[in-house]
Amino acid sequence: MGKDAGTVWTVHDANKMTSKEIYGRVLADLGARNDKIVGLTADLAKSTNIGIFGDRYPHRMFNVGVAEQNMFGIAAGLAATGLIPFASTFATFASLRAAEQVRTDIAYQNLPVKIIATHSGLSFGTAGTTHHATEDLAVMRSLANMTVVVPADGWETAKAVRACVDLPGPFYMRVGRGFEPPLHENEDFEFTIGKAMTVKDGSDITVITCGIPVLQAKDAARELEQDGISVRVINMHTIKPIDREIIVQAVLETRRIVTVEEHNIIGGLGDAVASVIAESGKACAFTKIGIPDEYSVIGFPEDLYARYRLDSTGIVETVRELLGKEIEADEDWTDED
Repeated sequence: MGKDAGTVWTVHDANKMTSKEIYGRVLADLGARNDKIVGLTADLAKSTNIGIFGDRYPHRMFNVGVAEQNMFGIAAGLAATGLIPFASTFATFASLRAAEQVRTDIAYQNLPVKIIATHSGLSFGTAGTTHHATEDLAVMRSLANMTVVVPADGWETAKAVRACVDLPGPFYMRVGRGFEPPLHENEDFEFTIGKAMTVKDGSDITVITCGIPVLQAKDAARELEQDGISVRVINMHTIKPIDREIIVQAVLETRRIVTVEEHNIIGGLGDAVASVIAESGKACAFTKIGIPDEYSVIGFPEDLYARYRLDSTGIVETVRELLGKEIEADEDWTDED
């Protein structure tokens, strides 16, 4: 067990559990200590695992049926009465089908609705392109008042769920579907919303990533290290508010930045990082790994990760390519702000 109390499983158990299952268990544990927490589902309680909360507190669980737009409207109403609603559905439904309700009913009124979106990115690969959530980060980070978090594994999911309860305003978190291997061994690490984590230090190039690709980036860094290439890996689990300080520091110290995201390259993590770099006024070599400006193909998640270079092999190849690009010769920024 880590520093946070309340979890009722071991490290061995967690290695076999999905992020969404850990979410359901942590939420149920939190419900025992906070009777203001309520759950909402659009007939996906089992698939999103918020049903674990509902089984324990059926009088605090509301199933609105296949009506995501209504679910978020109801969640806004419950929040307005002083409750803390956790609303769960698939990421593509939360960010696209119910985008207007999330924007106007929740974000515009700055209500503390916690949106836990599962089956994000390419994790529901064989369900088809309609169920791939590759635009949700772009949508959610564009909404005023919205906090956006992408945990790398179940342990981070547990930390984020606990942290968001007392967070003012709306909150969006995306997690996957499958049994993704964990990045962390346990919960014995610091997790702060808005503060990125350095998974591995390095001096030649920095990989900034979030979610499932974090572990892939860590593996890629280890492989590259064997060839004498020092790769810094940053887990940018919070997309908004983004950790500007750690990005600028990486630019100054490594001068080469790669972003990796299970999302369209337009509007997501890569663009958020690029914006910080541009505003800093510091030059660097920069590239983004993600879904190109196209609709993702259908297939098993592992095959899709390989296709879009989101796996360790793709990250290694991209790092080598960026290391081959020239950047300005002036390395002395000591006289600049």
